[in-house]
Amino acid sequence: MLRCDTLIRNAKVLDGSGGAAELKDVALCGGRIGAIGPSLECAASAVTDAAGLVLAPGFIDVHTHDDICVIRNPAMLAKLSQGVTTVIVGNCGISAAPFQLAGELPEPMNLLGDAGDFCYPTFASYVAALGEARPAVNVGALVGHTALRNNHMDRLDRAATSAEIEGMREQLCEALENGALGLSTGLAYLSADAATTEEVMVLAEPLGRAGAVYTTHMRTEAEAILEAMEEAFAIGRADHAPVIVSHLKCAGIGNWGRAGEVLQLLDAGRTGQQIGCDCYPYAAGSSTLDLRQVDERLKITITWSTPHEEVAGQTLKEIAESWSVTQLEAARRLQSAGAIYHSISEGDMRRILAHPATMIGSDGLPCDPRPHPRLWGTFPRVLGRYCRGENLFSLPEAVHKMAGMPAQRFGLAERGLIREGYWADLVLFDPERIIDTATYEQPVSAAKGIAGVWVNGELSYTARGATGNRAGRFVRRGKTAWVQ
Repeated sequence: MLRCDTLIRNAKVLDGSGGAAELKDVALCGGRIGAIGPSLECAASAVTDAAGLVLAPGFIDVHTHDDICVIRNPAMLAKLSQGVTTVIVGNCGISAAPFQLAGELPEPMNLLGDAGDFCYPTFASYVAALGEARPAVNVGALVGHTALRNNHMDRLDRAATSAEIEGMREQLCEALENGALGLSTGLAYLSADAATTEEVMVLAEPLGRAGAVYTTHMRTEAEAILEAMEEAFAIGRADHAPVIVSHLKCAGIGNWGRAGEVLQLLDAGRTGQQIGCDCYPYAAGSSTLDLRQVDERLKITITWSTPHEEVAGQTLKEIAESWSVTQLEAARRLQSAGAIYHSISEGDMRRILAHPATMIGSDGLPCDPRPHPRLWGTFPRVLGRYCRGENLFSLPEAVHKMAGMPAQRFGLAERGLIREGYWADLVLFDPERIIDTATYEQPVSAAKGIAGVWVNGELSYTARGATGNRAGRFVRRGKTAWVQ
């Protein structure tokens, strides 16, 4: 008789491939999936009756800014409570490593933490810190282009020289050798928008040889979005690297209704190269307060402000009226600050979310004192509102977007699927009850309907809350198996 640590009985198993559910037992042995079958005979230390519940691979949050949070706050309750077992950090060109602070912390690096939090001059030192912190979730990491620029340039409002690019490449190669998943850029931010396409192409050249990915917060998501997409695709072609467009959206009122042409270009590009995207299930984004994005037609909520802490939670309109100034002037006075921008059409977001090339990423900001609800609600919202409630896609397809597809695209070996021998990253949930509860007014709120979460075989979360087990580990880059 098989001996195992945990036996999960009578589960509706969605294996992450997109296939239909099958009623199975699943045995967990030594951190891995030891056996799968219709009625397993197993001597188990713990048994979970999953009757009526769905067992899926643990969700992979492909777009996070948890770089420092996984070390400073390793319990990672915001993610565990959603069924997330792996986070990918280092997105939008900003990463905790490799980073060497020479002066003031450049925006938007401050989205990750305070200046004192950046103490990982090499990627290897960051990996070592993860090992010591023992976070509750697995961590895969990208290297940020802006972080590299900071390390080698005296100022960021210009293009890099050849010598500076070579210095960046050396650090990128060190990171790739130590398991980094790839390179990310944030070309929309002032700290990187002076970078030329050639700068990124030359820097990213090692990605193809390493089998690593190129992810990008594109140069714009507004009027010139198609040109920005073409630039991203060109970089991927030049460097023989898969391209992942971060949080794909049509931003700004003047850009609403363009999801069709955006997705048409995405599909055209996918015929000749490996291209995908991620999306969060909300019609609002969140980042630093950018004067270029102030539009009095939009609702903009301030989440934090260094000189005016008292205004957190108020809209920019309310603040401007109380100060008897324009919203743009109010935004200037609030710097530096964070904001939620209600700048996305719900219809556009739904079309992008439903596209077969789209993965799910929260883009949550764990250091934000009043975070966007996506930090706590993204994955249950997809399952409860857009899958069960609106039939935007089937449940097997939703799970594939959250597990199998991300693992294959990012090269997370032996994860993302329920297969014998794979790591036992699993989530057990009630498909009829699962729903997000986080709102813009009350953003810190755990989802309903999550019955259990196992990370590397350890039961880490139940309906009663976190168990205290922290079994996450650093996930090195494996071989990608691209899903088009």
